[in-house]
Amino acid sequence: MRWVQEYARGVAVAPPAAAGAATGSGTTFEFRPDADIFETVECSFAVLEEHFRELAFLNRGLDISLTDERPHHEARSARFRFPGGTRDFVGFLEAGAGTPVHPDVIGFEREDPRMPGAMEVALRWGDSREERVRSFANSRATREGGTHEVGFRDGVTAAVNAYARGRRLLTATDPDISADRISEGLTAVVSVKLDRPEYAGSTRGRLDNTAVRACVEEAVREHLGTWLEEHPEHAAAVVGRIVRGTTGTD
Repeated sequence: MRWVQEYARGVAVAPPAAAGAATGSGTTFEFRPDADIFETVECSFAVLEEHFRELAFLNRGLDISLTDERPHHEARSARFRFPGGTRDFVGFLEAGAGTPVHPDVIGFEREDPRMPGAMEVALRWGDSREERVRSFANSRATREGGTHEVGFRDGVTAAVNAYARGRRLLTATDPDISADRISEGLTAVVSVKLDRPEYAGSTRGRLDNTAVRACVEEAVREHLGTWLEEHPEHAAAVVGRIVRGTTGTD
């Protein structure tokens, strides 16, 4: 049996009503913006397309289809599904932004009860000077950053400096390489999914969970450090380029 219920401004208009035999299982939502609440009731295909693409990147295996069936509009559709998750997202963000310094996107997932929640991180360095780091909390863009993004930068900085010192690419008197220098040419996606996210900022665009910083820093430092040790040729290309730029011999 198929059931239908209508809501307006968060309140049920009527009880659920039977609407004939069902042809499958699942839930379908139909939404019409309220002109008394929204500044515009016109939906932008481009805005929805960007948002749904983002959701598909951040939720591995999720399949999203978008079709424009409005009269007097161009008929168009898009479908998004990314088996590589945030790794695929990094590849998308890199498009047209130079040549990767190493072939594979570095990525990992980890659950941590101290947050509590899970994280998914992907990154790769390219030969440009531009940094492209995108962060998300519960699939919501955190354009003002937050503790997850700070933890990511802390972890990358610690791993790169530890590798450089371990390989004697820095002398005992050399200062640590700065986070700004390390992030040049870096494309990364940092996504956390938390049981109880806390936001700050005027638009709630900054994640504020204190425990997240240390958890992400630890995970990034360990995973990136392991990758550098296990891929010496690629590590030499990444860290060597950073060190040469730091010492002015790039």
